[in-house]
Amino acid sequence: MTSSRLIAAQILLNVVDQGRSLNDELPTRLAEVDIDQQPFVQQLVYGASRYYFALDELIGKIVDKPIKDKERLVHMILAIGIYQLWKLNVAEHAAIHETVATTVESKRQWAKGLVNASLRRFQREKEALLAECRRGDSFPGWLNKRLRQAYPEHYADICAHSNIPAPMSLRINAKRQSPKAWLQIAEQEGIQAHACEHSHVGVTLQSPAPVAMLPGFEQGDVSVQDEAAQLCAQLLPIKDGDRVLDACSAPGGKTGHLLESAQNLELLALDVSAERLHRVQENLDRIGEQAQLIAADAADVEHWWDGKAFNAILLDAPCSGTGVIRRHPDIKLLRKSADISALAKIQQNLLQKLWPTLAPGGHLLYATCSILPDENTQQIEAFVSQVSDVEVIELNLDADVASPMGVQWLPQPNGHDGFFYALLKKTDTADC
Repeated sequence: MTSSRLIAAQILLNVVDQGRSLNDELPTRLAEVDIDQQPFVQQLVYGASRYYFALDELIGKIVDKPIKDKERLVHMILAIGIYQLWKLNVAEHAAIHETVATTVESKRQWAKGLVNASLRRFQREKEALLAECRRGDSFPGWLNKRLRQAYPEHYADICAHSNIPAPMSLRINAKRQSPKAWLQIAEQEGIQAHACEHSHVGVTLQSPAPVAMLPGFEQGDVSVQDEAAQLCAQLLPIKDGDRVLDACSAPGGKTGHLLESAQNLELLALDVSAERLHRVQENLDRIGEQAQLIAADAADVEHWWDGKAFNAILLDAPCSGTGVIRRHPDIKLLRKSADISALAKIQQNLLQKLWPTLAPGGHLLYATCSILPDENTQQIEAFVSQVSDVEVIELNLDADVASPMGVQWLPQPNGHDGFFYALLKKTDTADC
């Protein structure tokens, strides 16, 4: 078996230099370490990804000469080592010893002294080095600039909250039981949790727990879903028997919630990835619900639409994910500034193409897990300026950032992710 620290360094190398996501890397690489070491590997790679830009700066301060490009694995081993000394409650001498051993295991014997000396220097000078670190929030420069411009008053909190691991929130199946009833059962089984502030069916655990320990999970009584994501089904007006479209449905959490919110829905779930639709089906099977699943680009309306209008559409649009960095810290490493304009074009195209499929009097909820105005308020402003039969409905929801175009939530510690919602109503039949 490969050591946990070496696997972590190799994963980090693939994320930083090859653009691989943690979701792609972890499932296969975790199988290479003992099962009891897998949580430690995840802790290392999530943490080092979360603070990579700061770790990179610190390495530059404690290494006398830059490490050659062909030896980037040594750079990542150092990053893993510094992260342990900085952020983890570990015995420092043991962390240094094991990281040096990892260098030898990686067949970089030449770097053994370099890694040992660098980590010991960080250990000695940690307070001064961290005080001088200009990238303590560890956000990429392009995103720093956008967030400062968009949220000058909230910028520091956004960075701080995005660097705190997210709590584990659950959605209680309203067709099966109430959050109050589930909380009582959970308490009897030693699970501490409380009701969410905004979601009518949400609870948040005091500490994350394996799903196998959650009462009723396998039976479909409860699903893992952040409170912000739960608001999508809650904010979209639907009633029993409605024809509903979930335009970008994978992995199926919101699809399931829509089906749990009303009886006898005629629900079509689309996703561009046939493989990801398998996950949607698995989630629906677990909660005992059914929907029509079609693998298609939602913008390619002619390919999948039968001409029958929808009463309600959920457009959880592809986005930068900047509101969920605390769950997916590799977003900081994988997203680029140019991605935002490309995503904005996709988002606007989806709005334009899906609008004609909505029935007069129907509602479309536009949602993203982004906190960038380019993907949110600016998208709605552009759409409203081009379409005559649309009304932006005011949402009865507290906003972290108020706008007539929708509600922007920012990530909150011990609370919800960053999310945006805009509810649009079709006012006449001009486009049908």
